[in-house]
Amino acid sequence: GGDLSKLRHLREVGGEAVWSLSTAKPGNGVEQIRDNNVDTYWQSDGGQPHLINIQFHKKMSLCEVAFYLDYQLDESYTPKRFSVRAGSTFHDLVEVSTCDLNEPQGWVSIPLSASHGAKGDEGAKPLRAFFLQICVASMHQNGRDTHIRQVKVFGPRQSMVTGDAANFSTVEFSQFSVLR
Repeated sequence: GGDLSKLRHLREVGGEAVWSLSTAKPGNGVEQIRDNNVDTYWQSDGGQPHLINIQFHKKMSLCEVAFYLDYQLDESYTPKRFSVRAGSTFHDLVEVSTCDLNEPQGWVSIPLSASHGAKGDEGAKPLRAFFLQICVASMHQNGRDTHIRQVKVFGPRQSMVTGDAANFSTVEFSQFSVLR
């Protein structure tokens, strides 16, 4: 299983979103997939597909979504296939990525980019969306419900100064450029 060290150049933006789940067993819900504890988990409760809805208050740049999964502990509850959808609302979601897993152990990361092209393309522009939906399409051993232990969403780190912003060259700025 992977770790998240390769995502160090990104920042976790999931804290800026409202999270909801299609179903959850009491005590195994949204809090558990966001508590930074891999010993707790979301357990779905009933009808498929199982959905995680991640809604941002503004359009966000999104680079990766990462899941902590543990086949050794969760067996038939472990996701086998993810579909990641993005858009502005529930009603205009488009599938941007799918991921098939075989007995995952640890962090699994799915790249998100605006160009639905080559994976691992460093030059890929981040996906821009208000709404991210993760669909657990199937579980191992044809399991019915799912366990997901953690979910993190990563966006680009914004540099403090971009391009010419530091030059303050607009008319509005220039009128304040003389010290009295």
